[in-house]
Amino acid sequence: MSASSANRRRILSLWLPRLPIDRIKRRLMQASAAQAENSKTVASHAACNTNGAPPLPLAGEGWGGDAIRPPPQAGEVTQTFPSVVVAKQHNAILIHSLDDLAVQAGLSIGLPLANARAICPELTVFDADEVADRKMLEDIADWCDRFTPLVALDPPHGLYLDITGCAHLFGGERALLQIVSGALSRRGFAVSAAIASTSICARTLTRHGAGQIIADGEEAEAVSPLPVSTLGAGDAITGGLRRAGLKTIGDVASRGRHEITARFGAGFTTLLEQALGEGDAPISPRKPPPDYIVEKRFPEPVATDTVIAMNLSALAAMLVTAMDKQGKGARRLEASFFRTDGAVRTISVDTGRPVTKADMIDRLFRERLDALNDPLDPGFGFDLIRLSASRTEIVVQQQRDLDANVHDNDQLAALIDRIAARIGGKRVVVHLPQDTHIPESAVLAVTAQHHLAAAAQAAWPERIESEPPLRPLRLFEKPEPIKVPFATVPDGPPHQFTWRRVTHAVVRVEGPERIAMEWWKQNGDGPTRDYFRIEDEAGLRFWIFRDGLYESELADAEGEPAPVRWFVHGLFA
Repeated sequence: MSASSANRRRILSLWLPRLPIDRIKRRLMQASAAQAENSKTVASHAACNTNGAPPLPLAGEGWGGDAIRPPPQAGEVTQTFPSVVVAKQHNAILIHSLDDLAVQAGLSIGLPLANARAICPELTVFDADEVADRKMLEDIADWCDRFTPLVALDPPHGLYLDITGCAHLFGGERALLQIVSGALSRRGFAVSAAIASTSICARTLTRHGAGQIIADGEEAEAVSPLPVSTLGAGDAITGGLRRAGLKTIGDVASRGRHEITARFGAGFTTLLEQALGEGDAPISPRKPPPDYIVEKRFPEPVATDTVIAMNLSALAAMLVTAMDKQGKGARRLEASFFRTDGAVRTISVDTGRPVTKADMIDRLFRERLDALNDPLDPGFGFDLIRLSASRTEIVVQQQRDLDANVHDNDQLAALIDRIAARIGGKRVVVHLPQDTHIPESAVLAVTAQHHLAAAAQAAWPERIESEPPLRPLRLFEKPEPIKVPFATVPDGPPHQFTWRRVTHAVVRVEGPERIAMEWWKQNGDGPTRDYFRIEDEAGLRFWIFRDGLYESELADAEGEPAPVRWFVHGLFA
């Protein structure tokens, strides 16, 4: 590749044309292998107990638990019937995907199922599952993260990998193309791949062939002989081009751009220019690239917890060193574990303050790993462990030698981070006062990791000395209705009420405290509340309110009296 092309993007396009049928066959193969493994386990149970060696695990689980296609065994009878996946389109059941045997039998995508059965009576039919296909494509995209952090989906069965500047890590573009294609093929997927300087050019090449690598500036020459259908512009445009006698991309490119735009629209012209290398458009990665990445590749997979923890600690030290050079600390950390069978497990932790110490990162991930409901299963081992800081902040230096409050705040923030790593950040909250007189809105519960400083500086209303509390210690999230047989009109308290099937006689009352709803937020529909602090004969104190005013709000549209509603909103200590 020339020096000028080194400055251009390089895009690896993957296309899995038979993803639905390949996914189903892998699932069936996994079920068959599991049955065979269970039979072997039962047959060899006595032998296992004799020598103390446990039965070997099922080989080749990956990409959502599907099994890798094993080599045929001696005497094994393989399936000889064509298989297709069908979907309902325009009130007709059409072939959505098919395997090699179905192609050899003369079937094709879009053929009605009735016609396919007439051509091939022994056909095996499966229903399409777009959700499962999408999940499989995303699992493969997760596996592709080991090659580049910039992986984008090309629905329904394609992927884009931006390999600019990273192909040399795998021996060059040709070697990287062979690694990716070979791994997918060994797992039973039909795959077509190509590399070019634009994503559209690379995708166009995958629709006609496989394994092509086009240097920068040679895109037009590479795609010119290809049929116009490889552009993926849609059946209407493709049919219109063919009726006009334009059968190849070169035929279309030879016409003036204004003619193409006038007939087929500016969108198709842009697509054509990108395929010819005359224009480019960025891909949309599934995940934003992290600020810092460190990783460790293993020539031999690692599977023991001790080795995994040791390497994670070493990566934490490397990550802190890289961030320290620019004076930054991590606020969000992600550890990705790539298994040899393609499965990827990602674990993330958040911090309340920028973390600048490797031992703190190591401790947070230990807490997170210990708290997992689904333990980190290494399978046959991890061949890549990656640690990344997806969100960082500039570290503000503070005087820490003489100021004890700084040390206390650091210890509190570290404790909150450890608790959040174990039980989840949303479960560790602090409360902030709100500028409102509505009781249920006066306090806002927010995550402690991100609002600890605001909670420490929050100003709460001070309690009046020698006066009883104005608000209950326990406030219900939602007021609970109570039954009041009669009360003093128009703004008096009830003489007794029933709550949760228990009747309480009122002996002492304080109130009313009238609270009107915020009309600028409630659209003027919220009724006024009259709150009372009430004590019953047993000494229990309640905070109850009447919803609405007798004079005006407790009336229907015709002016007739409406039923009075009472609620208990909280309990005093």
